[in-house]
Amino acid sequence: MMRTRPLKVALLGCGVVGSEVARIMTTHAADLAARIGAPVELAGVAVRRPSKVREGIDPALVTTDATALVKRGDIDVVVEVIGGIEPARTLITTAFEHGASVVSANKALLAQDGADLHAAAEAHNKDLYYEAAVAGAIPLIRPLRESLAGDKVNRVLGIVNGTTNFILDKMDSTGAGYQEALDEATALGYAEADPTADVEAFDAAAKAAILAGIAFHTRVRLDDVYREGMTEVTAADFASAREMGCTIKLLAICERAEDGGSVTARVHPAMIPLTHPLASVRGAYNAVFVESDASGQLMFYGPGAGGAPTASAVLGDLVAVCRNRLNGATGPGESSYAALPVSGMGAVVTRYHISLDVADKPGVLAQVATVFAEHGVSIDTVRQQGKDGEASLVVVTHRASDAALGGTVEALRKLDTVRGVASIMRVEGE
Repeated sequence: MMRTRPLKVALLGCGVVGSEVARIMTTHAADLAARIGAPVELAGVAVRRPSKVREGIDPALVTTDATALVKRGDIDVVVEVIGGIEPARTLITTAFEHGASVVSANKALLAQDGADLHAAAEAHNKDLYYEAAVAGAIPLIRPLRESLAGDKVNRVLGIVNGTTNFILDKMDSTGAGYQEALDEATALGYAEADPTADVEAFDAAAKAAILAGIAFHTRVRLDDVYREGMTEVTAADFASAREMGCTIKLLAICERAEDGGSVTARVHPAMIPLTHPLASVRGAYNAVFVESDASGQLMFYGPGAGGAPTASAVLGDLVAVCRNRLNGATGPGESSYAALPVSGMGAVVTRYHISLDVADKPGVLAQVATVFAEHGVSIDTVRQQGKDGEASLVVVTHRASDAALGGTVEALRKLDTVRGVASIMRVEGE
């Protein structure tokens, strides 16, 4: 039997995502009520510019006083889609204190202060759900947190930023340079006027912190994630990747050490074999590859951003939280019992592709090979091309630690025959 008294929802933010949340709540009201067991009512919308016309939203619901809205006491669920650290953090904790559960899409805040927010939710016996914080519409947080709760996840490897994937895909498929591909992404609306958060991998790093924490039952903060942007990737890098049967993606990689005693989280450009499922992810799409003991390899794929796709994830959380509210229960909270240490990038072991500018003279290859050997880095393949006294030397290693590779490169720079290190790129997905 359906309850007639509606569950009241406060919406913080009414931009691209928030306006879609409001629209779906209105147009799908009957279906949402049937799925929840009670109607849901949009009880207030907090915005910065109240004079802006918002189609389908009663102006009487609009307020600039977000604090007063979350303090009302009759609000059952607060949906936070304003982003940023403050005032979002204070508004969320205030919502818990005044009796509301929270659905958020705020990756930056969750990556930085997720542990404190979970603690606040638990202290007040309320829900904190955030499926929309990672990979847009793709169901990922709930499968990791619930469906795989009985499994042991060893690795999460994914493309979690649509802007950077669009740029790299354009560079690969058309031969465009970085700036040309970025300009197209901006013109099409995939990139912001200031694309720093995307292209310097801040956005992906926040998502990696969230994924690693859930996958490994360990608190992983944004500061724990190694971050390297993709602004230095060149057409020459793609040419080298093609010669290896690879492409280049900006990857978020969260993995458990082979001995199981620690975890790492990192985001950086990497070559990935064309045979890997992630290599075929095109345009602005996202995909995440999960490897676990019992279920093996799983891939989650779909639109990773945009108003409607992200709103879909928000509404999915809203339904779950409202059901919990009706049943007087809460869903799963933070699981950090494993408390594994988070290792730095130096502990990461992978393959490397190194391109060197060297003198075109006898003995150069022998000198370079000696440096690799002295630092315990095994060479898989070498390719050398030379003309008019200058040459390029491309070395692909077997698996080595980042620390060992760093020492190798430092020693290579000291050789008189090495003019410079043109590029260093990790090779993943093998």
